[in-house]
Parts: sequence; C-alpha cells; structure tokens
Amino acid sequence: MADRRLQVFQTVATHLSFTKAAEVLHMTQPAVTFQVRQLEEHFNTRLFDRTHNRVTLTAAGEAVFVYAKRIFEQYEEMENSVREITGEVSGLLTIGASTTVAEYMLPALLGKFKAVFPDIRLSLKVSNTESVVAMVEDNVIDLAVVEAPVSNKHLLVDVCDVDALVVVAHPDHEAAKLNSLTAAQLIEFPYICREEGSGTRDVIKEYMAQSKLDSDSLNVCLELGSPESIKGAVEAGMGIAILSKVTIAKELALGTLVAIPLDPPLERPFSFVRQRQKFRQTATEKLLDFAHEYCRQKKQSAE
Repeated sequence: MADRRLQVFQTVATHLSFTKAAEVLHMTQPAVTFQVRQLEEHFNTRLFDRTHNRVTLTAAGEAVFVYAKRIFEQYEEMENSVREITGEVSGLLTIGASTTVAEYMLPALLGKFKAVFPDIRLSLKVSNTESVVAMVEDNVIDLAVVEAPVSNKHLLVDVCDVDALVVVAHPDHEAAKLNSLTAAQLIEFPYICREEGSGTRDVIKEYMAQSKLDSDSLNVCLELGSPESIKGAVEAGMGIAILSKVTIAKELALGTLVAIPLDPPLERPFSFVRQRQKFRQTATEKLLDFAHEYCRQKKQSAE
C-alpha cells in the first residue's frame, strides 16, 4: 500500500546519493532515478539539486522528506494496530542478514519459525553488515541479523548467540602444525580477507588492535566477498583466513580444512538490530522470542 516512489525518495534523501540508494534498495540506479523523477512530476517541482557531483535536497525536497518519515511510521503503526486488535500473527517480515548469518545460521532458524507461524511471510535481503544496518536505518527492512557490533544509538541491538572465529588452513599448510595462533603470528602468513563493510573484517580489525597491531600489517594476498569463496581459496593453498567456526563444519569433517584456535580466543555476537523508535510489530516480537529459545536449546544440546 505504501508508495514505492516515496520509499525510494526517502532512501535517496537519507544518503544524498542515488548510487547508495540503489545499493540499499537492491535496485539499478536508472530505476531509482525513474522513481524519483515520477515523484517530481507528481509534485511538478524538483526535489533534488544535482550539481558538481553532489546531491542536495531542494526546499520542496526537505518538506517531502519530513512528511515521508511520518507517513511510513504511521502506515506501519496502522497495520500493526489492526493486527494487535484482531490477534492476527501474519503479514510480511523483511529481514536483512550479513552473508555469514544468511548462509549458515538463518536457514534452519527461519525454517522452524515458518513451521510454527505459517501465516508470516518472510523476505530475506543478503548483504554485508554495513549495508543491512543501513537498510534498518532507512526503514527498508524490519530487522537485521549481523555478526559485528553496531554503534548507532538509535538502533536496538539484541544479542542472540555468540560465535567463535578460528584460523582456517589447508592441512598441509605450515600453520596447520600449530596448536594455536597469536595475532603476531598471523602476519607471518599470506592472508585471505573479506571485503570492506564485512562484519567479519571489522571484528578481526578490532582483534588486531587489541593486540597492539594494525590490521594493515596482515599480509593480505586476496580479498573475497563470501565465506564460500574464501574457503575455496584456502583449500587451494593460497593462504590462511579467519572464519566463523559454523561455516567450516563440512570441510572439517571431510578433512579439506583444519581449524587452529586463536590465542587469545576470538568471539563475536550474532545480534538482531531494529529501530529504537519503531512501532513494535507482532511478527518481529514473535521472531525474536523464537530465535532466543532456538539459540538457547541449540547451546544446551551442544553442551
């Protein structure tokens, strides 16, 4: 029911970038431009000034931006209020997840959740941590699940689980002979890392800093965009990497990779992220409660 043109406008206005808006909305840049142009034709005025490679809001654009925020907030409150009154647990729940979470944590969780709440429709958008947090900020998604700390004070961060990260290497690699690896030892080997904006990359950067080492001191030989591609490169003997332990269970069982603990150990939270001021959606609350219970039972079974 909400106007797509207004949602696209709001995202462009938030980032003051058509390119960034296209990335956040998973649209092409021409499609974003078309939607904004349609809205400008509706109001018969320009909403953005585009000069000297800069995007700024016009006076009319500023007014539309203020009202757009109110419209989307009230629209969501209306939908959720009706569901609260009718007791209906349904509707669309849009979730954003970082690559690691989407590939290894969410499939089983969402499958079990859908079996209990079949009337809730789930939509999943996958990107790196930086992008999915931006989607929450822009009200593009209801909820994000990420594996890195989130510093935005306007967002609620609800830790659901803790993930261990380990060094992974080919069984014949020199590092595979070690019982553990320190941050100082990591820099001795060719290293395969995730892309900028990845939660895994940010956590490793912080880990190196705590060991009084600059992350730039890592001997990066390759930068890749997913755990699967990194595992392939490590299996090919191109270097070592740091990955979530949950991502390498199959390779450990097959013997194609080995895991070496870090010293000191490196852990990170799996967290749900949502807007602090957003009207509480019943479907969101049900998913959060279900996820906490799911993680609790999983932890108990592993002990």
